[in-house]
Amino acid sequence: MPYSLFISDLHLDPARPEHLTALETLLNTHAGQTDALYVLGDLFEAWIGDDDDTPFNQQAIAAFRRFADSGSKLYFMHGNRDFLLGQDFAAACGGSLLDEGTVVDLYGTPALLMHGDSLCTLDTEYQQFRAMARSPQWQQGMLSQPLEQRRMIAQGMRMQSQGKNANKAENIMDVTPEEVVREMTDAGVQHLIHGHTHRPNVHDVDLPNGTGKRWVLGDWGALGWQIVADSELGLRLESFAIS
Repeated sequence: MPYSLFISDLHLDPARPEHLTALETLLNTHAGQTDALYVLGDLFEAWIGDDDDTPFNQQAIAAFRRFADSGSKLYFMHGNRDFLLGQDFAAACGGSLLDEGTVVDLYGTPALLMHGDSLCTLDTEYQQFRAMARSPQWQQGMLSQPLEQRRMIAQGMRMQSQGKNANKAENIMDVTPEEVVREMTDAGVQHLIHGHTHRPNVHDVDLPNGTGKRWVLGDWGALGWQIVADSELGLRLESFAIS
């Protein structure tokens, strides 16, 4: 039965090698079996540039390359932690970069794909940072810094983000319902798949033309999360243990 997979928010980090091991297992299991794997952002805890060729990063790239070489398609989308992922990374993995807000046809069901951070419009402070960090000028300035300098900057940004998020209200950290409806209506879909919020669930969405579904991937911790889409059962959200 043809099927496709979706994952996000792995936050791969050398301090948590079990997540990379779990990813390698997932890739080996589905290589040559699934039509496509979509990685919807925050694959890494931080990505400071495609020239960061640490052994950990090379191990992840090699795992993706084996998967792509098996014949399964591979797609990446930027998250709020790895917005500096570039074409060189995607090419090394054997995959392609997708724009935020891409619509894909899942065996007759169109679905809108997003990382999800742009949906959190109540978090105005973050949205200002997002606009800055996604600008070519800012990214060019960041990538022009030496690797070690970028590592220090990334560490400082993570600590600053953790401190700010600890004091934010729960509703600010989640998606804005009106923005969800707007995005789905503009895209002409009844299914939205995203991550970012770390709140895995399936939500009904009241749309102008009926009821839609918002599929939310979870972050990888003690559990990993995936969405499976196939030609018979449709979409389903699943979790699996990470040892």
